[in-house]
Amino acid sequence: MWPGDAQVRIEQRASIAGGSPYNLSWLSMSCHTGTHVDAPYHFLEEGATVDNLPLDVLVGPAFIAEVGKLEGKAIQVYDLASIHFPADTTRLLIKTTNSHFWEDRLSEFEPGYVYLEPKTAEWLVKRGIRLIGVDYLSVEAFGVEKHRVHETLLQAGVVVVEGLNLSRVPAGRCHLLCLPLKIEGRDGAPARVLVTRG
Repeated sequence: MWPGDAQVRIEQRASIAGGSPYNLSWLSMSCHTGTHVDAPYHFLEEGATVDNLPLDVLVGPAFIAEVGKLEGKAIQVYDLASIHFPADTTRLLIKTTNSHFWEDRLSEFEPGYVYLEPKTAEWLVKRGIRLIGVDYLSVEAFGVEKHRVHETLLQAGVVVVEGLNLSRVPAGRCHLLCLPLKIEGRDGAPARVLVTRG
């Protein structure tokens, strides 16, 4: 969870074991908990809400780019350009050392995660990327005052997927299924995201 967000609450409200004819649970959490999709409305007052995101962007061929050792925590343009991912890529998932957080099952928020530089976001827009996925809870550095990365991507209509667990997913071409909850009029939604090969 992002610091300051409400704790996830899952509450058993009825149970067969307790004499009810059914089991029933309640769920309460932020729309940006765990693996989730940011809609443009998250940072743009007139931006599209999560229920209006195009399905043809959320599902289709994708490429997983594994970024190796960085100078610091920011992904620069040359870090991605040096991977030489296919020119026709429109859905890009970025695997970094952040994936170790998921593999190690760290439950506390890690503020020193790898993130995108604003110039990298601009470069991705120019490359025609329509969906960008990252392996931690934000594409942006923790604690920034201006959210230039989010604004650059979302203003261009790029769908942002955050909190991906890519720890056991190899780099290369794949097929993406990204299915956010269809919550009317909202800024984002938790999502079930799968990648398949072949």
